Amino acid sequence: MASAAAPAAADSTLPPALEQLRHLAGELRFLLPGVRVGEARETTKEFDRETFWRRFREAAMAVSRAATTLTEVFSRLPLPSPQETQKFSEQVHASIKAIIAVYYSLPKDQGITLRKLVRSATLDIVDGMAQLVEVLYITPTQSPENLISYNSVWEACQQVPRIPRDNKAAALSVLTKSVDLVKDAHEEMEQAVEECDPYYGLLSDIEEDNSDNHGDEEDILGCPSNRDSYWSEEDQELIIPCLALVRASKACLKKIRLSVAENGKKDQVAQLDDIVDISDEISPSVDDLALSIYPPVCHPTVRINCAKLVSVLKKALEITKASHVTPQPEDSWIPLLINAVDHCMNRIKELTQHEVEL
Repeated sequence: MASAAAPAAADSTLPPALEQLRHLAGELRFLLPGVRVGEARETTKEFDRETFWRRFREAAMAVSRAATTLTEVFSRLPLPSPQETQKFSEQVHASIKAIIAVYYSLPKDQGITLRKLVRSATLDIVDGMAQLVEVLYITPTQSPENLISYNSVWEACQQVPRIPRDNKAAALSVLTKSVDLVKDAHEEMEQAVEECDPYYGLLSDIEEDNSDNHGDEEDILGCPSNRDSYWSEEDQELIIPCLALVRASKACLKKIRLSVAENGKKDQVAQLDDIVDISDEISPSVDDLALSIYPPVCHPTVRINCAKLVSVLKKALEITKASHVTPQPEDSWIPLLINAVDHCMNRIKELTQHEVEL
């Protein structure tokens, strides 16, 4: 096995078997950066999808078996001999190298979105195994940490058969996640607005817990305790179009996902990747906007975050409109959503114009 710096300085008090595990953990950690930035291996062979997924599943099963064996032998006394530990370590290292090699065999032309999902699954497995080995040499024999770390590796390996098999399926998976994230953000914003107090739940719980505090009126550390923790009438008026813009964001993502599902073609990998890349920016932009409406509200900041979100939404809609997933762009839903987004932004500009001009 290739040598690498271990995660911690060598401890001369460690038994030989545990010292070998410490070294193995360092070698596994050394492999992670290469997986994060590694490119697909160049090859003249035609890609066989069925062969790739069979090899990937088999490699994941091999890692799972190696993790099981290693956990079993280091969860009881006596510890394995140095010779036995060397054999187990080589099995672990070989299984990890094998699954990384399978990941590298997935060509870019199969889709960047698909490659990202496969890379993420590979990283979870490699990182999980490295963490398991670290736990085993730090807390050998039976301990809750051993089982938790082992379960992490096992679960990561079990996810492999669930990975989408082509770039269209991968795109739908990522878009569905984005829809769910924006839906959650929208629901949280709506709940706060309905309560007319963004910190309602937090403050109510604290006031109840401190009701018998002998009249102590000191501010509670870390909790809002003045009018800056509430929305003014101007804030509440501004939040209405902000909420509408987030609803439009959710609608955009849902319509994009539906168009990919109904009209997306597996061989149009580049266009699907472009749609996913820009759509992936919507949820973080919604989060930025959601955070900026919590008091004390800075209206120019809200306006800036709304403008950023609108820019992302329009770009996502234009890329979708120009792609194969929108066969009749002139009769599509896209102009309607663009108009809705523009209407929200115009209202936000009206409500923030005074403070921007100050």
